Amino acid sequence: MEKIQEVVSAISDFVWGPVMLVFLVGTGIFLTIKLNFLPWRNLGSSLKTLFSKESRRTDNGDGDISPFSALMTALAATVGTGNIVGVATAMVLGGPGALVWMWISAAFGISTKYAECALALKYRTVNEKGEMCGGPMYTLKNGFKHKIFGSILAVMFAVFTVLASFGIGNATQANSISSAVYSTFSIPQWVVGLILAVLVALIIIGGIQTISKVSTFLVPAMAAFYIIAGLLVVIINYKNLPSGIASIVSMAFGGKAVAGGVAGTITASVMTSMRYGIARGVFSNEAGLGSAAITAASATSDHHVKQGYINMCGTFIDTIVVCSVTGLAIASSGMLGATNPATGKMYEGAELTIIAFESALGKAGGVLVTIGIILFAFSTILGWEYNGEKALEFLLKKPVFCYIYRVVFSVLTFVGATTTLEIVWSFSDIANGLMSVPNLICLIVLSGVLAKDTKEFQKTYKEELKAKKLAKKEKNTSR
Repeated sequence: MEKIQEVVSAISDFVWGPVMLVFLVGTGIFLTIKLNFLPWRNLGSSLKTLFSKESRRTDNGDGDISPFSALMTALAATVGTGNIVGVATAMVLGGPGALVWMWISAAFGISTKYAECALALKYRTVNEKGEMCGGPMYTLKNGFKHKIFGSILAVMFAVFTVLASFGIGNATQANSISSAVYSTFSIPQWVVGLILAVLVALIIIGGIQTISKVSTFLVPAMAAFYIIAGLLVVIINYKNLPSGIASIVSMAFGGKAVAGGVAGTITASVMTSMRYGIARGVFSNEAGLGSAAITAASATSDHHVKQGYINMCGTFIDTIVVCSVTGLAIASSGMLGATNPATGKMYEGAELTIIAFESALGKAGGVLVTIGIILFAFSTILGWEYNGEKALEFLLKKPVFCYIYRVVFSVLTFVGATTTLEIVWSFSDIANGLMSVPNLICLIVLSGVLAKDTKEFQKTYKEELKAKKLAKKEKNTSR
């Protein structure tokens, strides 16, 4: 069994290794240039639209849920333990400079997320229940001129998505919750697992409508809660912030930690910093994996480019905002590189984030991080259930299999919370990474079509923004 685990772990390391990371970021760079930097240029206006009343409407085009709900459901799957644990791991293994590389990968990931989500709406279909179905599997099947090649890649993506939904999207998240609750509140893991399984079953039985309603409330609330708590830590530890930021910036490009700074014994080469920063950034925001595109396809929209702009905001929120809060909280705490006196080992992972929050907020800081892990992981379970279900529906067509999937998924939530299945988790980790291969091929092949659509829509987009500004100005004047 140990040898099997070693082999699986080696495969996982390769899948998430330098070749894949170059493919992911390289595609983002290619798309950014191909799209004439329009995703970047329209990011500010897209964020304004996201938080406006317009994004909550469901009467502007076809779809199942509002553009805002579609993004929140997608964010439910992406904003997870990677934002808390993944950032800490990256800063230990890759040095504090890894945070800069997370930002850089996210910048190009914005273009990737835009592309996969816009194409998902362009090539989406309607199932026999009248629900929207889309995502890379439908884009590959309907968008490729070479239908056989497109269909093969579509099936590959769908299979990998279903496998990933059980592990990285469910079991690992449930185990993170039960472990965090047990260590903080001493509640048995089987009790937590039972509660989780029941809650998940009650929510997912209602399909996308119920999942989106819960996500629309849960995601903004949990993000605001964590961001406020993290900023409070940074403010209290403000004296360490200048040296912390200096270490982050200097060590990203091979510089040494500032004397008396926060890096402690952490040292890392530029390549190591780059590797772990990019890997954890991609793992956190999932740009290039294609998962967010599945949910984006359910959005009510009158143009696929418009929804692509809404969904690309998810990468900005996930990495540039939430991950940065974790990184700056750790950097300003002075605990990066510190050793746990109880174990004699360096603080890392969730333990590092917890001790960083406790440095400013005392024991309450650890409780806040635990609550953050619970909320983030639970939302990930809900978001990934929808991803997996839609992928299974693509493969088997019959709605009855979706109901069976929901039951199995709920049961596995309990299993994941109570059992450590390293091999199963490693397999799902591999499947999660392999999702990106057919998706990235899809984005590159259809980049010309998307670039044409994006360029043509830009004039309309500018006119709509101008009309909004004029209407707002007239409204303020009438007051």
